[in-house]
Amino acid sequence: MNHHTQVGIIGAGPSGLLLAQLLHTQGINSVVLENRPRQRVESRQRAGLLEQNTVDRLRQAGATDRLDREGLVHDGVILSYNGHRHRIDLAHLTGGSRVTIYAQTEVVKDLIQLRLHEDEQSILFEAEATAIDGLDGYAPAIHYTHQGENHTLICDFVAGCDGFHGIARQAIPAHLTTTYDKVYPYCWLGILAKVPPSTDELIYAYHDRGFALHSMRSPEISRLYVQCDVTDTLDDWPDERIWAELQLRLGTAGWTLAEGPILEKTITPMRSFVSEPMQFGRLFLAGDSAHIVPPTGAKGLNMAVADTGYLFDALMRWYQAGSSLELDAYTAGCMRRVWRVQEFSNFMTDMLHRDSTKSSFDAHLQASRFNQLVNSEAASTVIAENYVGLAASWATGVTGSEHGQSTTFHA
Repeated sequence: MNHHTQVGIIGAGPSGLLLAQLLHTQGINSVVLENRPRQRVESRQRAGLLEQNTVDRLRQAGATDRLDREGLVHDGVILSYNGHRHRIDLAHLTGGSRVTIYAQTEVVKDLIQLRLHEDEQSILFEAEATAIDGLDGYAPAIHYTHQGENHTLICDFVAGCDGFHGIARQAIPAHLTTTYDKVYPYCWLGILAKVPPSTDELIYAYHDRGFALHSMRSPEISRLYVQCDVTDTLDDWPDERIWAELQLRLGTAGWTLAEGPILEKTITPMRSFVSEPMQFGRLFLAGDSAHIVPPTGAKGLNMAVADTGYLFDALMRWYQAGSSLELDAYTAGCMRRVWRVQEFSNFMTDMLHRDSTKSSFDAHLQASRFNQLVNSEAASTVIAENYVGLAASWATGVTGSEHGQSTTFHA
């Protein structure tokens, strides 16, 4: 069966759902195809820190009612080096900018509820996109299976929001694509624990035994991480070992880490990845389908939302004014932010993790970087400005397609 929409969106993660909702606010139709069941989509544990730019986009989409009630606003962040802590005053150093703790899982739930309330057919779950064609014409098509039948969604544009393993990036011809990849020699073991957080602000800790992070999901649920080896499995980390390492790596004089039942454990590999271009014909990639950052800087979700915001603005320019300027410049506009965020995430990762492959010289450089943060407001300001989110100007003002195929569209 063939059916039509204006924007076909592959993937019901934050970027795909947010794009659909933003388009809806402007009267633009879309259909989101998601290959997983709704229950699975709404239960995946991911990031939990929202930049102010991200909150602003969610507010623009009308998706902040619950976030405003339940989100935890933070004015600062704490860095620790072998038990010596330094607080970075985000609000003071950035002229009032803050971050909000609100789980990506909850963002997804809010956006799904909004879209389905307004249009029950706007999201198709268990709908697997199998191919995309016609990208160099005026009516690209997404072929997919749903409820045992084959379908074709014909649209004006395709938004590939289907993650690193999705089909969207593969639809860009290989000879036009350049990828950049870095794999880190360690992983994160993450837990959700049913215990109130022992800190009012996130603690990022370097320790000679490895990195640790104390975050939170709510006033009753803590989210914590410890650095582990790439060969480790969950069997190597019984609860007692996890808490012992967290106590040691996060510990400082006069402070106690509260322990509680562990609800979930996961091991996450650490990598950086960028694929250029982020567009081909009438296909545009957003989020993990085009780039991945290590989680140390809490940037994955926020980069996806930045891509989505840029794409939404560009599509509105095309639909409302018939201008393809912003669509032509989509890759170049996104990449300015992507590489800046990659650099920040790589810096934070290198500074805060123990890397047994590096020399004692490198270990002394790590200590020196931390000492600079403690003793230089300018150094702390750079961290703060990147942590709360780059200004919108990082994705504006680009007049050409520096990295990708330039395409002129016609209204």
